[in-house]
Amino acid sequence: MAVWGGSPVELANSAFGAGSFIVALMLFAGFVHSSVYYGYFHLESSAIGFDSVELALRSLRLVTFPVLITLALAVVLPRLPELLPMLGVPAGLIHRILRAGRAVARAYLAFVAAGIVLMLLWRYIQPFVWAAPLLVACGLVLGQTSAAAAADTTRPGRPWTRVLPVAGAALFLMWVVALAAGQLGRQDAERDAERIEQRVAVLIHSTEQLSITGPFGLKVEDLGEGLHYRYRYSGLRLLVERDHRYYLLPLGWNHDTDPTYVIDDDESIRVELRPGTQPRQ
Repeated sequence: MAVWGGSPVELANSAFGAGSFIVALMLFAGFVHSSVYYGYFHLESSAIGFDSVELALRSLRLVTFPVLITLALAVVLPRLPELLPMLGVPAGLIHRILRAGRAVARAYLAFVAAGIVLMLLWRYIQPFVWAAPLLVACGLVLGQTSAAAAADTTRPGRPWTRVLPVAGAALFLMWVVALAAGQLGRQDAERDAERIEQRVAVLIHSTEQLSITGPFGLKVEDLGEGLHYRYRYSGLRLLVERDHRYYLLPLGWNHDTDPTYVIDDDESIRVELRPGTQPRQ
C-alpha cells in the first residue's frame, strides 16, 4: 500500500480492471487461435464447441519467452527510480537512464507515426504485421506517462483526453493479439498436417457402407456379410473428438483438395483408437 499510494478501493478497482482485461485477452486469443487452426482443416471452431476454460488454455500457446520478457519489462520499468538505487547503480548512471526514459516517453508521437507508416506498408512487412499496431499501442501508452504530460503543456486536462488513448491502446493491443494468435494457429495447423501420421490412429467399423472417399492413405474393407460390423475404414487420424463426434483426417491429407470427415459414434458405428506412427528415436 505504501508503494501503491492509493486507497484500498482504488487498488481493488485497478486489480479488477487489469484482471478482467487479461482474461478477455486470453479468451480472445484462444478463440482466434482455434478459429484459424480448425479453419485450416475446413472446420468451424464454434461448431466443435469449446468452453471458456479450453479457450483460455489454448491462449497459453502465445506465452513464449519473448512475451514473458516483455511483460516483465512492462512491470519493472515504471519502478526503475526505486529499483536502481537498491541495486547499487551509481547516481550518474541512474540519471542518464532516467533521462533516456523521459526522452523515449516524450517521443510517443514518433511511435504512433511509425506504426501508421507500417500499416501503409502492410503487404511488405509480412509476417511481422503485428509490429504496426504494437507500435501504435506503445505510443498511446507512453503518451499517458508523467514525462510525456510534462513535455506537452498544451494538453487539456479533461478526463476523456486520457480515456480515449487508453481505450485506443487496448484496441490496438487486441489487434496485436489477434494477429499473433492467427499466425500461430496457422503455423500449428500446417505443422500438424505435415505430421498427420503421428496423431492418434482411428479405426471405424460400420454396419453400413459409409460415403467416405479420399486419398491413397484411406483404406476401405468389406469383411463379409456374416459380421455385424461389415465395413472397416482405416488410414484415419484423429483431429479432435467432441461429444461422441469424431473429426478425422485421412493419411496423405491435402489442405487444398481433401475433406475432413465427421463421424457420429452411434449404434451403427464402432470406433477404435490406436497409437499413431511415432518417429524413430
